[in-house]
Amino acid sequence: MGRLDGRVALITGAGAGIGRRAAVLFAREGAKVAVAEFADDAGRDAVAEITAAGGDALFVHVDVSEPDSVEAAVRATVARFGKLDTLYNNVGGTNPKDGPVTDVPIDVFWGSLKRDLFGTFLGCRFAIPEIIKAGGGAVINTASLVALIGKPAPSQISYTAAKGAIVSMTRAMAVQYAPQKVRVNAIAPGITKTERVSRRLDENAIPAAMLSRHLLGPGEPMDVANAALYLASDESRMITGHTLPVDSGMTMS
Repeated sequence: MGRLDGRVALITGAGAGIGRRAAVLFAREGAKVAVAEFADDAGRDAVAEITAAGGDALFVHVDVSEPDSVEAAVRATVARFGKLDTLYNNVGGTNPKDGPVTDVPIDVFWGSLKRDLFGTFLGCRFAIPEIIKAGGGAVINTASLVALIGKPAPSQISYTAAKGAIVSMTRAMAVQYAPQKVRVNAIAPGITKTERVSRRLDENAIPAAMLSRHLLGPGEPMDVANAALYLASDESRMITGHTLPVDSGMTMS
């Protein structure tokens, strides 16, 4: 038996990186997976990987910053699989133009909030009613270690603000939807060697001081995917409103 047998999960940004590893892992553990992705080719490749291994997956194009697009992705998932048990709001990212509050371009600030915070809000807005209809389930949001401490990126005010708000929103939704048996948690990754981050590591573009505070070294996408699997499974049935650092000890150093 898989840890997610009988479940239906929608994962945003599931065409690459952490989201893809989570999609493949969830399917391996018995879930039917909606791969929600803006990059169509990457999303279809992820579905092909899952189905080749015997899993059941659906590709849905999504722009997480657009309400109609997110609602359509949720509707397509329910239409195909009959229900929705788990939402993993994985999409997010930094902007190289981010900076201190006195310097960051206004459009960069709003762009970060729209993608990271508003995208998470929209996923929850449209998915939670379906999760309630299914009898309860799990929402997993993506925060960041910068939401928990002032370092290592105090200059990334837009990203930090968005991720901090996700932590607060996660706590609030955990209280609001506990009566409907919806658990809401977040993951706060540290430096994780996705394709983009690996390129930056190869280019020595990540400060050595930041790397040195990762006590166990940079993480792998599968490390975060494993945490998401735990939060989606019944093993975490008594956990809600929590932000789980997967940060190689960064928040302790």
